[in-house]
Amino acid sequence: MTQIGFIGLGRMGGNMVHRIRRDSDHEVVAFDFDEKAVKQAVKVGATGAKSLADLVKRLDAPRQIWIMVPAGEATEETVQKLARLLDRDDTIIDGGNSKWTEDKTRAKSLRKLGINYVDVGTSGGVWGLQEGYCMMVGGPPRAVKRLAPILDVLAPETSAASQPAIGKHGWLHFGPSGAGHYVKMVHNGIEYGLMQAYAEGFDVLDKSEYEIDNGEVAHLWNQASVVRSWLCELAAKAFTDWGNDLGSLEGYTADSGEGRWTIEDATAHDVPTPVITASLYARMYSRGNGDYTHRVLAALRHEFGGHPVKEGGSA
Repeated sequence: MTQIGFIGLGRMGGNMVHRIRRDSDHEVVAFDFDEKAVKQAVKVGATGAKSLADLVKRLDAPRQIWIMVPAGEATEETVQKLARLLDRDDTIIDGGNSKWTEDKTRAKSLRKLGINYVDVGTSGGVWGLQEGYCMMVGGPPRAVKRLAPILDVLAPETSAASQPAIGKHGWLHFGPSGAGHYVKMVHNGIEYGLMQAYAEGFDVLDKSEYEIDNGEVAHLWNQASVVRSWLCELAAKAFTDWGNDLGSLEGYTADSGEGRWTIEDATAHDVPTPVITASLYARMYSRGNGDYTHRVLAALRHEFGGHPVKEGGSA
């Protein structure tokens, strides 16, 4: 039996606690500033904590504490508070979407205190409770080995024959702190490109002269097609849930940063990433950014060629 603390019980964090308790005898001590989230974790078998200090007190040394809070300031603040509460050989695990350079800085700072830092790039989203989580891990080997029983429960089972490097479960240790989130960053950059390709393809089908049901197409493509994938399965589900024209949805797509970081690092290494870059720009356009660009284009086209423009837009 392994013991672990969990901080951050949102959609992913709460589901991870649920999966650990449902599928193992590992003990989880859970904390969130939302008392309802803590009560829900207790319902699935976790022990609730009233504060960070209370959570640390309830864990046996050497402690392992997994953070699932928003990347950036919230994660940094949590790490700093924990660092003042923990002892040597305890481990902080960041399972969020931190930038790998932040991981390296945190690991160096915590190392001076004798505290281990493990970064876990986590993919699986809201489906993780049912399907499991694909996890990309960075950190000191000894700390990762100690965490392995938890990772085994969270990850989906894979075929050892087809995945000899991974073994029975779908997680992999890639190197020192930062390596896990670096691999996850590139994973998300690829995800941007794949999603954009599907979106553009279904848009072409929607505008065609034929009466094509995109939901049926998505279902069909998952039957041995070379473009079959989980994203295509989710596209089929989306068309079923929202209708073929997706008319009730607004075409607004946010980005959490990983695509930008992928492009930044690729540029630093002279690696061209036209697909990932174009998909990020498409998301920016979806948020209304670039409207001024289009107005300048319309104005220039009118000036040099006398082409008509549509007036009446708001500044």
